Amino acid sequence: MLDVATARTRILSGIVACGHETVPLGSAFGRVLGHDLLARRANPPVSVSAMDGYAARAQDATQGATLHVVAEAPAGHPTSHVVQPGQCVRLFTGSQIPAGADTVIIQENTQREGDKITLAQPSASGRFIRVQGQDFAQDTCLLRAGTRLGPKEIGLAAAGGHAWLNVARRPRVSVLSTGDEIALPGEPVREDGIFNSALFMVSACLQQAGAEVVMLPAARDTTASLTAAFAQTSQTDMLVTIGGASVGTYDLVRQSLTGVGLELDFWKIAMRPGKPLLSGHIGSTPIIGLPGNPVAALVCSTVFVAPAIQRMMGMPVADALPTEPAILGADVGQNDQRQDFLRATLTHDAATPDALPVATPFAAQDSAQLRVLAQSQALIIRPVHAPAAPAGSPCQILRLS
Repeated sequence: MLDVATARTRILSGIVACGHETVPLGSAFGRVLGHDLLARRANPPVSVSAMDGYAARAQDATQGATLHVVAEAPAGHPTSHVVQPGQCVRLFTGSQIPAGADTVIIQENTQREGDKITLAQPSASGRFIRVQGQDFAQDTCLLRAGTRLGPKEIGLAAAGGHAWLNVARRPRVSVLSTGDEIALPGEPVREDGIFNSALFMVSACLQQAGAEVVMLPAARDTTASLTAAFAQTSQTDMLVTIGGASVGTYDLVRQSLTGVGLELDFWKIAMRPGKPLLSGHIGSTPIIGLPGNPVAALVCSTVFVAPAIQRMMGMPVADALPTEPAILGADVGQNDQRQDFLRATLTHDAATPDALPVATPFAAQDSAQLRVLAQSQALIIRPVHAPAAPAGSPCQILRLS
């Protein structure tokens, strides 16, 4: 059996980026930026007021001074008036600072009578002014290529004047479940049948990673059904199968894929859950065959498939798992020749915010128990042949999203 680290490296080494496309800003959420994004203009583009008040010369803005209001300039309607000694211009938040003025007197510090104001407090030069380019100058690099675009990044791109963005094309991934016993949720189900939780769970995981997922109708446990299903994936960037990759009489995925041109890289890894993992390609299309047990399918999707999706989108992905240190919250036994990924809860000591999280494994670790998986926040990673460890020992975890 191949070890997990080698399997992950080999899967990722065969992944190539899908290229770029241009999308409107309103459709760019969650996408990955294809090129560095430069500001088309400064922000703010001119010096503006940070408050409602009056623009004046700082040397005139002394306590008790009386100034003559000579103009009003709401935001978006600048005045051409040049502020002279003893004068001021009524402004509002976002108003352009008129020529001749170098301070803003906030309206709370004034008393107005007609076209005159009296200052209750002085106002220094530069006070309450957002100078041109204070946020960023024109041609500043706002975002680097490979950035995942969330709400903050979308806002920054908009502030930089970009209506269209060059982004990585989302990989189109076909997900195919196999098995005579599975049915879609809501469908009539045979007495020994199960609802197809793995299909929807794996698809959600890949969508979260950034893929455009095509959920195919389930293939039955026959070569003819599997071959017909594979024929529907010609326009896909990756094929992910669920189930049918083990050694049982009706586990026909590997055999059927070979019949349509699969070049197998490896099959079976030293991992629990997830031993019957398959990796290869048909032409230039990567193929990953996941175990049929739903927990194993999600764990393998997290460890292998999601990072492959991210690499297809041009994101930097390390070969090594993004683990972090934690403290065991319960005793764990000696491990065998397979690397364990134990479902666990995470707790934090509120009194010691900088302390490591405590990872407590569930007593039940069966790879078909979805309720335990849903209650888990992390996977405790137990190396091959790791000795027994008591509660309080250090460990490594992989967080679940």
